[in-house]
Amino acid sequence: MAAVGGRIRAVLFDLGGTLVDERDFAGWAELARTVYLDVQPDDLAHAYTEVEALLDQGQLGTESDRLVVEYWRQVLGRASGQAVGPETAARFVEARRATESVRSLPLYSDVRRCLDQLRGQRRRLGVVSNATSEARVRRILDQAGILPYFERVVASGTEGIAKPHPEIFRRAVARMHLRAEEALYVGNLPRTDALGARNAGLNSVWLNRDGTGFGSDPPEITSLLEVPLVVRALETPAGAAPSARVK
Repeated sequence: MAAVGGRIRAVLFDLGGTLVDERDFAGWAELARTVYLDVQPDDLAHAYTEVEALLDQGQLGTESDRLVVEYWRQVLGRASGQAVGPETAARFVEARRATESVRSLPLYSDVRRCLDQLRGQRRRLGVVSNATSEARVRRILDQAGILPYFERVVASGTEGIAKPHPEIFRRAVARMHLRAEEALYVGNLPRTDALGARNAGLNSVWLNRDGTGFGSDPPEITSLLEVPLVVRALETPAGAAPSARVK
């Protein structure tokens, strides 16, 4: 990872898959039965991972209600082994939203310690998410008990523009009155999150919880507990010995 040698004043995070675990394969299997699809949680898990990769590669289009329906049409089709129409997928999406509006999403176990360490270093914190609205992101963060950590929340549904487009990252840092190079972005998708932020001029890392931690394009970590070390390494001037090794 290249060192910039300047102050990293803020760390911005993705939401789902980074701070909160939105996966509920058993619950989604039950919801699928309400639209007359018989799927197993394990099959949903495999399909979800496959279609998430397609989404990250830009193969499902741009962020919109239509994209969400197409995403779940493909997930449900792969999991059930049968053709799923957009009407069925739309009913599933509606049912899922109704369920998740009252369900608290669990935090990953490394979140609070990471946020506490960053706050102890006096880093400013924010969230940039491809979510339906800023209000929804704030509600999820509030239900998880971590909303007070974040001074800025930016959501694609409110902004009318989505990751990986550089503009949504630029809006976030501009509203925090920062230069892009003064921020680090952390997300769980390599193209949508890490490369999207990098293209906007931010420093970035890919949180690959199932990876090795040694990927370099984009730079890869396997736990949020590595983020404070990444920040320190970015602030280390070129040629100086870093205080901690970053993979």
